[in-house]
Amino acid sequence: MEKAGYLVILITAGSHDEARKIADALVSQRKAACVNIVPRVNSLFWWENKLEEDEESLLLVKTRAELFPEVMNLVREIHSYEVPEIIALPVIEGNPDYLAWLDKETGMR
Repeated sequence: MEKAGYLVILITAGSHDEARKIADALVSQRKAACVNIVPRVNSLFWWENKLEEDEESLLLVKTRAELFPEVMNLVREIHSYEVPEIIALPVIEGNPDYLAWLDKETGMR
């Protein structure tokens, strides 16, 4: 397996339906090998000078680093938020078999 950079991308969505729509698009278009959806997280944040609290869904997206721009563009097309959270964390280590599967499922042969 050729060494590639991998990411876990955190994305919040306003509802489970929206999270599912984003996850379906990312996986079906092979921008991600796997997306986990955590159905309910409580988020506190500043928006337009007010402290807000919302219940959201959290997506954990597993992909290759080189696909990040495509992931971000696709999410921005689908997402209902004006400023969606799309934060990438590098994968430092991982099961080589899982990473090989991730490569295969995202089009890297």
